[in-house]
Parts: sequence; structure tokens; C-alpha cells
Amino acid sequence: MVQSLWSDAEAREFVAKYASDHGEDMALRVYTSRLIGQDQDLVLHGGGNTSCKTTTRDLVGEELDVIAVKGSGHDLVDIEPSGLPFLEIEPLRRLMRLEALSDDEMVNEVRRQLLDTGAPNPSVEALLHAALPHKYVDHTHADAILILTNQSDGEAMVREALGDRVAILPWIMPGFPLAKAVAKAYADNPDVEGVVLLQHGIFTFGDDARASYERMIDLVVTAEKFADQRANGSMTTVTRGDEDREATGLEKLVQNVRGALAIEHAERRFTRMVCSIRTDDDLIAFSEHGSCADLLGLGPLTPNHLIRTKARYVFLTREQAGDHAVVRQIVADYADRYRAYFDSNKDRLPVTPTMLDPHPRVVVVEGVGILAFGRNKVAAEIAGDVAEHTLRAKARASAVGSFTELSDAELFEMEYWPLERRKVDEWQPRTLEGQIAIVTGGSGGIGYGVCESLAKAGAAVAVADIDGAAAQKTVDRLRADIPGAALLAVTMDVTDAASVAAGFSAITVEFGGVDIVVPNAGIAHVSTLRDMTVSDFERVLSVNLTGTMIVLHEAAKVFQAQGSGGSVIVQASKNVFAPGGSFGAYSASKAGQHQLGKIAALELAEHGVRVNMINADAVFGDAVPSGLWAEVGPDRMKSRGLDEQGLKDYYRDRSLLKVTVTPTHVGDAVVFLASDLSSATTGVTFTVDGGVAAAFPR
Repeated sequence: MVQSLWSDAEAREFVAKYASDHGEDMALRVYTSRLIGQDQDLVLHGGGNTSCKTTTRDLVGEELDVIAVKGSGHDLVDIEPSGLPFLEIEPLRRLMRLEALSDDEMVNEVRRQLLDTGAPNPSVEALLHAALPHKYVDHTHADAILILTNQSDGEAMVREALGDRVAILPWIMPGFPLAKAVAKAYADNPDVEGVVLLQHGIFTFGDDARASYERMIDLVVTAEKFADQRANGSMTTVTRGDEDREATGLEKLVQNVRGALAIEHAERRFTRMVCSIRTDDDLIAFSEHGSCADLLGLGPLTPNHLIRTKARYVFLTREQAGDHAVVRQIVADYADRYRAYFDSNKDRLPVTPTMLDPHPRVVVVEGVGILAFGRNKVAAEIAGDVAEHTLRAKARASAVGSFTELSDAELFEMEYWPLERRKVDEWQPRTLEGQIAIVTGGSGGIGYGVCESLAKAGAAVAVADIDGAAAQKTVDRLRADIPGAALLAVTMDVTDAASVAAGFSAITVEFGGVDIVVPNAGIAHVSTLRDMTVSDFERVLSVNLTGTMIVLHEAAKVFQAQGSGGSVIVQASKNVFAPGGSFGAYSASKAGQHQLGKIAALELAEHGVRVNMINADAVFGDAVPSGLWAEVGPDRMKSRGLDEQGLKDYYRDRSLLKVTVTPTHVGDAVVFLASDLSSATTGVTFTVDGGVAAAFPR
């Protein structure tokens, strides 16, 4: 249940922090905006907006009447004063005298009133905020309000629940038309505490920050209580049995569905998505209810969710989700319906838009829960959060009455509205966006460099290592260096098939599958053949060779389930072609590993998977120490009479290019081989050694 989070002590803290630079009005505006933002039953991921009317002084010291409105791209949950740009208010109010105003004209006129021309675009509802006379205005898409407004008798139900405390408007496109309608609704009913917009949300207002915020909370709580009283329980008391979740084969189902949602381009190139899985008991119960499929076929709680999840979700039975061909056919049918929806409505806009990807973003699997997809992990999590609230609200709405949707025409106008699309259209994908990678031996010197390059290229990266603590340390360090990176630490012993299988399973549960596999785990042993023991030889082979085979074995199963291509980059060695003395176990294991890579290239090509090998040499690792050189270095330094730096200089100077080879060089090579730039390349040996002639592939 929503509740007021106002605290006098916290309010004073915000005033102490922000008032000296931004004024007390703005300090409290930031505070209550964050209170709203942290409650997902009110707003989700950048949804909703807030404003404050106040005064400021210009450069010559003259006082200006201004309004601070949430800027596009900012999230209320952690908003700062910079996310609420100032605009001169009187010119905005004058615009309300017009009978019509195009979107382009509105955006231009609103931006002209910004005091800081470098500020973010104000909310598309800036004129609405300016038109209301109150000092503070709050707007949310509260679940409880949407449960009542998305009914066949929504207006009557809202009136019964909230009485004359609110004005009620039908669905109206945001922007100038909505601003005019809300201004008139308030002028006609100046005693109301808020305005409810059917299929959209609610505005509240007040002359101080607390009053506006607590009006919002009070009205939403009243709506929640009314819904509870009206619910007949038909969709809210479903409970699950004691079915074993493992029996659903979750990982295989997810891989199958994710592969079906990948967009195939020419010559086996794919655009893929990352998955967020939601398996709370109530969501699983909903997925097993007889009305689930019908409700998923209806539109969203509010059209504001369209850019995150599309209007409709896909429903799959467990049997369907496990059938490769059936899932693909259902996804293809969804895409055909979306194309028809686009073709039927594309002429409704002044300029014909470009059709978006027609594939679904949310799939609900019977007995499993929600599979939400996005171009990266952040987008997938947002889609998952929206889907969670949608399923729960639709279940409640069905219990209260009869959930209804907007028409396709109304949904289309919002989905393709340029002012809504700009929230996501400015994003540019990185090289490996949407792909999921696993790097074994990920916490070592080369492993760290590979993980870093993959994460910077946009891949979701699983750092796998036998030392789980080291893997987590690597993840923590990468997360600090690459904000927003999608990372997972996986404890994995590559010599243990069960451990490898469990690792791939964990990655699937976290991200949805695997597209890029980098067998990098390796150890070394310095010994002449005369002095080498069988156990030492077998120990090296078990990690470097058998470990690679086990990883490839598990990867092949995932690639087949997904059916959306992939890439394997085997971390071999210069020693494959140019072995060194006293390095027999390592050289033999790497030669065998290299050969396994070639076999994998032959076998996995039918699944669109490319397999290439990197032969690196003298990669010491500066940011993270190299475990291999910790093993080999002392012997090499002793035999050549060199210190550590001298050994590095020796290997640098013996190369043709006279360069110091770093883990980043290896990581960048992995990114290249995993990218579409090498889409016609498989079975290649790629040297990253500065140029060692004796190790040229022959």
C-alpha cells in the first residue's frame, strides 16, 4: 500500500543541502520529487513529472517569475536541481490563449523560455504545469488510479471512489491539447485537489510541497482501498501448488525464447536482446490463471509504457516455450500483427514514421513468470518492472471489474509520437549491445582486459573464475570503471562439467543466454620433459585443454537452443606455433586447445557460430597481475639474468613492432572477432604478439 514518506527531519536536510544555492522552494521540490520517484506504485523509471513555481534573479539582478519543471531524461528517484530547469512562466501562460499549437511550435516556444539554453528539454507537460495556478504540481501514473481508469465504466468508478475531490478527463494526447483540457477542468472546478486522466494517471497540486505530495498519496490510497473493497477475488486469490520450479526447465526455455526474439539480418547477423526474468509467486500464479492470455492481449496500463514494452505481451504455455519451432512461429505471428497495426495507422501522423522492431518485449510463460527483454540489461530491467506492475494491476483490475484498453489508433499515436520517442531514439547502440559474454579465467591479467573491452563495447559480461571472490572483485572494479556495465561474477571450475553447466545456467538466469564465449582459463608449469611428472602434465592439460572442451560442450548446447548465432574466441597462445623450452605441458595443452577451436569452427558453423583463436604472447598485465607470469616469470628472469622490468623490455624488443602487448590489446581483438566486422571469419588464428616471426601461422 502506498503511504506518505514525508519526514520533517529529511525535509530540513534537503533545505540545508540545497537552499543556499537554489532556494527553499527548490530544495523541497527536489525532496518530494524523490519521495514520489522511490515508490514504484506511483511512477516507474523516469515516469511522472513535477514542477515548482518560484522566483530567481537574472544576471543583472532583476527578479523573474519562473517555473521549474522536470527535464526529459531525468528520473524522479534521484533528481537534482539541474534536472528541474527554470523557465520564464508568463510567456508559457500566454501560449494557453491559443486555440491550437503544433508539437514543434510547442517545443520551440518552451525551449525559448529556458533560462539556461543548455538545460534538458522540459517535460512535454510543461505547459500544463504552467497553466495551473498552484506553486507545486505533481503527476504520477499510480497503479491504483490506472486500475480504476482502465475500466469499461472508468469515469463512474473514479467518481465513486474519489468523489468531487477530483476532476476527471478522458484520454487526451499529452502536450498542448491536454494542457488546455486540464486548465479548463480546474477553472470549472477550482475546489478540486487533483485531476484524473483516464488511461493516463493523476495530477495533484498545492501551495506547499508537502500539501501537493500528500494529496497525491491520500487520493492514491483512497483508490487502493476502493479497489480492495470492489475486488471479487477472482484474480487475486490464486495460489500455486508445490510444483518444483526446476521441473519447468527454466534455462532452456529462456534460451529458446530469447533466440526467437533475435532479429536476423543478412548473412546470419543478429540483433539480440538481454533478458530479465521475474518469478515471484504471484506472477507465476497469474501466468497459470485461465484469463492470463486474454489480459496479456490487451493494451498497457498507460500509453507511457509503450516505449518500454510495446502494447501487448506474448503468452506461452510451458509446452510451447520448450518447442523451438512453435516459439518462432508465435513470435513471427506477433510480428505480422504488429506490421499490420503499423500499416493501418501510419497515416495518422503528419509524417509517416519508420516502423520499429516488430518483435515483442515481454513474454509470459505459464508456470514460469515474466521474461522481459531489452536492448541491454538496463532496458530489460525497466521492461521487467513495467511488466510486473502491469500484470499485478491487470489482475486487480479484472477482479474489480473489466479491464479495457485504448484503441489501436490511440496507442499508435502515442507509441510513434516524436516527443515520446525522443526519450529513447537518441540512444546509439555500442558494438556488442544486446550480446552476452562469458570469459573463463576472468579475474586474471588477460581475463580482466578481455572483460573490460567486452563491457565497454556494450556486452553483458559474466566474469567466470574458480576463485569466486576474485571474480567478484573483478566485477566490482569493472563496475566502478564502467558505470552502467552489466556484470556477473560466476564461480566456475572449468575442469568440472557440473560446475561449468551451473555457471552457464546462472548466466542464463541473469541475462538470458550466452552469445560470446571466451575460453581463457589457463595455468602454466615450468619443467623440462625429463623432470616433469605425469600429475603436473595432467594438471595443466585438465585446465587448458579439457577445460576448454567442457566449456565448448556446454556452449554448443546453448547456441543450439538459441538458434541465433554466436562467437567463440579461444584464448590460445603463440606457443602453438613457437613453443619454448621447459614449457612442454603448457605448449602441448595450447596446441590441443587450438585444435579444439578448429573442430568447433567446423561443427558450430551450422548454428551460425563463428570460432576463432587468438595467439597472444608476452601479455604481462599491469592493472591486474598475470597468474601465468607469476608462474613462469621467475624462471625466465633467472635464465636471462633480468629483473621484472627487464623481462618485459626483452619481450617487447624481440617483437617486430617493438610494442608492449597489453591485456587491452587482447580484449580489443576479442571484441573485433565477436563483432559483425568479422562476420565472414571463422577458424582463423589471430596473433596479438607484437610480431613474432617464428609464430606466424603456417
